Amino acid sequence: MSHFAKVESGIVTEVIVAEQDFIDTLSGTWVQTSYNTKHGTHPNKTPLRKNFAGKGYTYDSTKDAFIPPQKHPTWVLNETTCVWEAPVAKPDDGELYQWNRDTNNWSKLPPL
Repeated sequence: MSHFAKVESGIVTEVIVAEQDFIDTLSGTWVQTSYNTKHGTHPNKTPLRKNFAGKGYTYDSTKDAFIPPQKHPTWVLNETTCVWEAPVAKPDDGELYQWNRDTNNWSKLPPL
C-alpha cells in the first residue's frame, strides 16, 4: 500500500492509502507521496517529492514536489527542501521562540 494525493488545479484535496491498481480506476490526478519524506530527505532511501502531501499543499509538477502552505507572508520558499523558511534564522541558544509577525523576527517565549 502507498499514499496518494489527489491534486486539483495544483492543490492537494485529499490523501489516501491505496494500491496502484485501485488508483488507476479513479478519475482525476493522483500523485504518489511518502510519509517518510520531509524537507527533501528520507531516512532510508531517496526522498519522494520533497514532502509528504497534506490537504491544502501545492503540487508543483515542474519541481515534482509537494509544498506546504506558506505560514507567514514574509517567509521564503527554500528551493532545495520545498519548505517555507523565516527570512531571519531562528536563534539556536536553547531557548523557546515563536515567529512575531509584527516585528518579522523571532520573539523569545517566557519560561513555563
